[in-house]
Amino acid sequence: MIEKEFYRQGAIEVAQGILGHYLVREIDGIKIKSKIVETESYIGATDKACHAYNYKKTERTKPLFEEGGIAYVYFIYGLYHCFNIVTNIKDEPEAVLIRAVEPIDNFDYLSNIRFKKSYNELTNVQKRNLTNGPSKLCTALSITREDNYKKLYLNNGLYLEYNESKNIEIVKTTRVGIDYAEEAKDFKWRFYIKDNPYVSKK
Repeated sequence: MIEKEFYRQGAIEVAQGILGHYLVREIDGIKIKSKIVETESYIGATDKACHAYNYKKTERTKPLFEEGGIAYVYFIYGLYHCFNIVTNIKDEPEAVLIRAVEPIDNFDYLSNIRFKKSYNELTNVQKRNLTNGPSKLCTALSITREDNYKKLYLNNGLYLEYNESKNIEIVKTTRVGIDYAEEAKDFKWRFYIKDNPYVSKK
């Protein structure tokens, strides 16, 4: 399990550091493992795309001001959840959005949640679409607002594990869907594993 101290780094360091490691979800009596393949950094002090830009603290953004290592899960468009990892020290609002993961096991479980079909019934496009976006992975892994504030360095159903054999090349590029963020839309704070088929956008 990745230890608490790891998350006290800045969001840019954590976003790159967790690529290739595992996100583990324990639910319905099973343990689901997936590889983190795409992330984005958000930094409240300088980033107009961050919910806590300029240290704006609201009921929604309170988790961002906590010590790094907890989950920040928010709801968008009244439909979708997005899962973030809070980083850095207390009162320094930073987080990493998990944009995409690659399933490692329990394929039938994931496909039944996403498409109400077994994995071998899926088209190749549906297989790629299992977890290749922030809301898709939350749906597949049943991550909701109930997981907000969850400590990711404890074995409590949602945590990260080291992949000791990871060997990856990281691509750095601009983030997705933040055209409103003025100069911040050009920050190269999205990171993904080169050539991984589950990356949401190349």
